Order: sequence, then C-alpha cells, then structure tokens
Amino acid sequence: MGDAFTAFLLVLAVLAILTRETFVVAMLYLFVGAVLLGRWWSADIIKRVAFSRKFDHKVFPGEIVPVQVEITNHSWLPAVWLRVQDFFPLEIADLRSFHQVISLGPHETSILNYNLKAQKRGYYSVGPLNVTSGDLLGLNSDKSSEGPSDHLTVYPRVVPFSDVRLPSRSPMGSLRTRQPVFEDPTRLAGKRDYRPGDSLRRIDWKASASTARLQTKIFEPSISLETMLFLNLNAEDYPLRGRYEGTELAIVVAASLANWVVAQRQAVGLITNAVDPLTVDNQSIPLPMRKGRPHLMRILELLARARALETSSFQAMINQQRVHLNWGTTLVIITSNAGQSLFDELIQSRRSGMIPVLILCGENPENRKAMQMSKLFHIPVSEFRSEKDLDLWRK
Repeated sequence: MGDAFTAFLLVLAVLAILTRETFVVAMLYLFVGAVLLGRWWSADIIKRVAFSRKFDHKVFPGEIVPVQVEITNHSWLPAVWLRVQDFFPLEIADLRSFHQVISLGPHETSILNYNLKAQKRGYYSVGPLNVTSGDLLGLNSDKSSEGPSDHLTVYPRVVPFSDVRLPSRSPMGSLRTRQPVFEDPTRLAGKRDYRPGDSLRRIDWKASASTARLQTKIFEPSISLETMLFLNLNAEDYPLRGRYEGTELAIVVAASLANWVVAQRQAVGLITNAVDPLTVDNQSIPLPMRKGRPHLMRILELLARARALETSSFQAMINQQRVHLNWGTTLVIITSNAGQSLFDELIQSRRSGMIPVLILCGENPENRKAMQMSKLFHIPVSEFRSEKDLDLWRK
C-alpha cells in the first residue's frame, strides 16, 4: 500500500471522527475492507498456485529446447492476475527473457510455452520460476512465490571421425589389424593345406574330407583397442591468448574420439583435471574404460560440465592414474603444453607396456618443439589449431 493511499485513509479517518457523516464513515469502511480483502485474497491465491517447468534436460549444441510451464490455481477464488517470470543465462536464451501475465479461474490450469536455444556447451541453471499476484486495485503490495531451479546440460560438439588410427597392443579384440601375432579364432579368413607344426585344433575336418587333404583354418588378426583419454584442462597450461578456444577444442577432440572408439565397439574412459560443479570438492571423477552408448553419454555429460580453471598438475594426474590401467592400454594425451616433464611421463608409460599418443590443441608457440620431441621419442603426435584441422580424421 502506497504512502499516498495511507495518507488518504488517515485523512478519511480524521474526517469521519470529526464530522461523523455516514457517507464519510461508509467510505472509510469501504476502503479499509477493500485493503483487507485484497490482502487476504492475494495471499490465499499465491499459497494455492502450483507451477512446474518441463523440458529436455540434456541436448546437443544447436538444438531448440521447448519449455512448458504449467500454472494451476487450486483455490476456489479466481486469480485476477498472475505475472509469470522465468530466468535463464544468455548462453541458452532464444529470447531476452520470459514473462507473461495471465488470469486463472478457480481450479483452472494454464500452459505457457517458450524456447531455449543450446548455443554452446555447458551446464546451465534455468530458473527460478517466479509467480507474482496482487489485488485488482493495487492497494496492497504484490505477493510472490518462487520455485526451484532446473539445469540444462548442453553436450560438447561431436565431430564424426572416420579415419582415426590409434595404435594398440591389446590382443583378441574386434578391430582388424595387420599384426599377425594377434589372431582371432572367431574370425575365419579361409583355409590352406596342412603344414607340419600346425595345431590339430585348427584342422577343418569337413574340408579335409571333401578335398582328401588336410586343411588348416586361417583366422583373421584382430586387436582390442582399450583407450583412456587424458584431458588437460588446467588453464595455466594453455596460452592466455586463445585459452578459451584451446580448451574448447580439446573438449571437442575428447568427445569426438570417445564417440569414435565407442562406434568401433571398443572400451574408452576419461580422466581429466577439469572442475566439475556437481562434485563435492569440484574435482572430476575418473570414468573407467567401458563400452556402449550409455557410457559414451556419461563421458559427454562430464565434458559438458567441465570447466577449465587453475587446477592440479596434469603430469601428476597421469602419474597417479596410469598405475591402475591394464597393460596395452592406449593413452591419448590431449593438452596444449607438452614439456619435458610430460614426455617423461609418456616414456614411463610406454615402459609400463602402454602406448602413449599425444594430441596438441590450440595455438601454442611451443608446439613445434613438442613435435620435434615426439619424433625424437617415437611418440605419435597430432596437432589441431582449430576445429577445421579435425577434417584430417573425417576422411
């Protein structure tokens, strides 16, 4: 209730006392009753209004996200007016803001719709949803109710790789290889005549009977590509100029490689020193190597939430985590800065029976030196300065 109206009621009360006119007293009762009735009415409405928000909580970049807001008046009194407002960050805004004024009858429900746009990777808070009500004459201050916030996860962009060649030492898998030492008994490539020294288990007795010569089965070689992605998101390891672009490119590379490995029906895991807002200490929890699309989606969710800040040492993380990995695991190191200490870890990993692969992301003046060191130590290396360079693995 405004100061002017309060002063008006005081003047009206003084006049009623001094004049004792029936009209003045009636007007005083009328206005006081309107104030009390309006205050009770708006308070009752705001207590009995229920509202909720529905939308897809996990999307890919570029998708339009329809949001449905449901407002229900559970009171026997009509809601003369309700102002509905929802709040969201600019990174997912299709419009500047959402606000709408509606009226609801007793036990009536209204459905409001608006859109969000997943413009960039991230983990965003949507809300809180705010509903405000008041009396028709505006004699009382508005009453409002606030609902909980939801979250929208926007996955990182996934580039569809088709020509990635990651080395592996793990035998008995499902990927074809030119290393004849790893033969898969489930993949029959053909038959040949028996040679002294061939195992009796390889003899094809039916073919031998039909040709009257002993025939030996030939199996197709294969490997198992167990891949662990080590993603460096320590902001200090990326040049200040182009830091955001470099870290985002590293995330795209990690997401795309995980997608490719899963598409090959192989196991992939992710270990990163990024900040994760969903954990108690903001430290990302390592995801072990698993197969299948559900596991891929867990990796993409972690990459969507990942934040590049000043975190723990990347070299120390590799040293701590690689002891838990199997022999023959392919270590894909995704970073920007590759110094001597990192190469020491990669060499030690190779001595432990693993295969390190280095991927440099972003603009870094030290990349040329890192490329030379990789050739010196015979460590496979790839350099991507922008997303356009990823076309190398699309072919």
